[in-house]
Amino acid sequence: MPRSPRQTIRETRESWARSRTIVLPDHVPARPASPGKYRVAFLIYRGNPRCGGQGVYTRHLTRELVALGHSVEVFAGPPWPELDEGVGFTAIRGLDLYRDPDPFRVPARREFTSWADWQEFLVMMSAGFGEPLAYARRIRRVLRRRRADFDIVHDNQCLGNGILDMVEKDGWPLLETLHHPITVDRTIALDHAENAWRRFTTRRWFGFLRMQVRVAKRLPFVLTVSGNSKTDINRQMKVPLERLTVVPVGVDHTVFRPYPDVTKKKGRLMVTSSSDVPMKGLVPLLEAVAKLRTERDIDLIVIGQPRPGGRVATTMERLGLTDIVHTITGVSDEELARLYGEAEVAVVPSLYEGFSLPAIEAMSCGVPVVATTGGALPEVVGQSGETGLLVEPNNPDALVGAIRTLLDDESLQQRLGQAGRERVMQRFTWEVTARGTAACYDAILRGEPLPASMEFD
Repeated sequence: MPRSPRQTIRETRESWARSRTIVLPDHVPARPASPGKYRVAFLIYRGNPRCGGQGVYTRHLTRELVALGHSVEVFAGPPWPELDEGVGFTAIRGLDLYRDPDPFRVPARREFTSWADWQEFLVMMSAGFGEPLAYARRIRRVLRRRRADFDIVHDNQCLGNGILDMVEKDGWPLLETLHHPITVDRTIALDHAENAWRRFTTRRWFGFLRMQVRVAKRLPFVLTVSGNSKTDINRQMKVPLERLTVVPVGVDHTVFRPYPDVTKKKGRLMVTSSSDVPMKGLVPLLEAVAKLRTERDIDLIVIGQPRPGGRVATTMERLGLTDIVHTITGVSDEELARLYGEAEVAVVPSLYEGFSLPAIEAMSCGVPVVATTGGALPEVVGQSGETGLLVEPNNPDALVGAIRTLLDDESLQQRLGQAGRERVMQRFTWEVTARGTAACYDAILRGEPLPASMEFD
């Protein structure tokens, strides 16, 4: 139901009052670099540690880079990241227009202190997403004053105009992490748009992609996380292959591990979804669960919060699954690992993934994985039948078959769970990620081409 003018005014005033109570986090100095190591300015325009993989990537990669002796200072916009001891932090003020509990808010006039603020707000008011554009403008201004403090900049998929200006006009050596081409997200979202208005607003929201594609094509050094992403970035964003390399994402295998005191729960499935969007494939999974419950006792744990009134929530209601589908948010890494340990099967139903943290987290916990063949998932999970089971994306019947196979075969569960953890330990730790990333820093600062892409097999 639309809000009344009176309600809108009241909520806007509450938002303004809330903004008065928000204080920027204090600066945290970085641990100094060891001899021969680098001083890294690590950029993340949205530091949220609980939504999406970029906050997770930032926390664990920076910790491992510091462990290797590098000095790393994170420059993050809100929501603020979680960082470990030794990693420096500088908060980059932003309007945080999508914050809880007042997303898409109208800031008070006093909150506008720069042209970047106005850009961010005006893009939102035109149904777009302006955070990358505004953050890039802000961080360029901040780092101009600190040119002597760093050897290299590492940008985590902002790709705003200001990032390109830092390279071409300010002379910064810069490594760009591009997890996967967001052009895929846009295509899938448009394919699932239900009417012309929805297609229009979807196109408008993804308007920032024109900027990101333009910037990515001109940056000299781009790191991505899988061979599939490398191919798609080259094909869809026209980044030359010689400017691209692959360093896989990792998992904290000391936390994501089997816990002896955790007991499996019969019929328990688990899925982790960082956002309620078609690309994550939750609707096909719910349809599969609805079919499976007709033949056995089953329940599904969803790590994430479906949007009220969205496709996932309405599908749960339509299929009558609210009694066996349970959503959980705000858990720690250890709590998440223990939840994985209770599941007989972890499912990654995505239509596309540039990598997949949920897949390697589940595998690291020794839980057998059913995943689709969308994007890089076959690279990550490995050979179907050996380290997991792979099925066609967007196919509920295929999910039913694979999940049923595992639920009916305890020995297969154990075999795939053990093999999956071994695969993660050999290939997907954060130390591996940090060493591969540091090799890229070496090449850039020595004037050499990026190292060859790391192979998963």
